Amino acid sequence: MVFYVLLSILALLRSYSIQGIDLFTIGVIPVLFGLIKRSHWAGVVFKIYLGIQTLAALALTTTAVIAYQITPEDVKVEFNGINIPIPAIALSIFIILGFQYWVALSKKTKEYLQQAC
Repeated sequence: MVFYVLLSILALLRSYSIQGIDLFTIGVIPVLFGLIKRSHWAGVVFKIYLGIQTLAALALTTTAVIAYQITPEDVKVEFNGINIPIPAIALSIFIILGFQYWVALSKKTKEYLQQAC
């Protein structure tokens, strides 16, 4: 749950900085709310949000592969002037999504959401 609290804080900061709201950024708030309240719908919302993240990662990957085929020297990611290697980004996305799939599909999460508060 700590992961989603941090994600929610980052989502709110991002929404404030870009002065806009999108489903990918703000979608974490209903997930966190459902997990805290142990709502019956929380598991479904969690899996839908995870699906949205997976689709976004696939779209980013597809775009990067196509761009690399066209101009390999222009495919780079910079953040605050620091060049981030593509394999590090891919590994990070894989680990984060893998962890979330593990949590979403685990028996303990299902049991947690079925407990009454």
